[in-house]
Amino acid sequence: MAEMMNEEEFRVALEDAMKGREAKDASFSMAWATGKLERKHFARWAENHYHYVGPFADYLAYIYANTPDHATDAKDFLLQNMWEEEIGDVRHTDLLIRFAEACGTTEEAIVDPGNITAVTRGLQSWCYAIAMREHFAVATAALVVGLESQVPSIYRKQLPPLIDPDVYGFTEDETEFFDLHITSDEIHGERGYQIVLKYADTPELQQRCIEVTRDGADMRFAYTKALYDTYVAPDLGAWDPALVPA
Repeated sequence: MAEMMNEEEFRVALEDAMKGREAKDASFSMAWATGKLERKHFARWAENHYHYVGPFADYLAYIYANTPDHATDAKDFLLQNMWEEEIGDVRHTDLLIRFAEACGTTEEAIVDPGNITAVTRGLQSWCYAIAMREHFAVATAALVVGLESQVPSIYRKQLPPLIDPDVYGFTEDETEFFDLHITSDEIHGERGYQIVLKYADTPELQQRCIEVTRDGADMRFAYTKALYDTYVAPDLGAWDPALVPA
């Protein structure tokens, strides 16, 4: 039987659960960061990404509904996260659509669920299932730690080539979606960790949080890899890790 870990041990275990499976290291992310993609590939990414992150406030709402009243800090965090997604200065999905349109696709194509891969559809379904069915600390581990906390490390590699006129040449206005999430998701990720460390207060909950954090990282890696395999490989062939500068 597993024993209760202290907070330091538990945090290390959560971080270790994601190692070796971060989406920043998936083929689509690497091709993006090294300047190998075309705007049509970004358009396909945006069409898929909309259906993963578009319902993020909905996922959080289900977690909120399962969070007990005494966990006021957790409920406050979930509400704030939902507010930033949907009611802040600008809706995050509107920024994503702005980028997508700069890539040559349309809002109609973006919102059409027929334009996504089966793996994207599976990621969205997994997020809903976890949010609806799991203990609120477990769901927070899956969606905030396992998924959302990865975003700054992904976008810090992807934003510079996007706005580099010698690489992709997008404007800062067109790429605001990425700049915003580098900051906001760093904050969200840390707050998610604190909630999980506090409310996963049995050995069983701790182990389940570690499991779903690993699952979340696996899901996001698979989703990102599938984008390369589906949309980029027909143009560039199978991804060659040797293309990444040392």
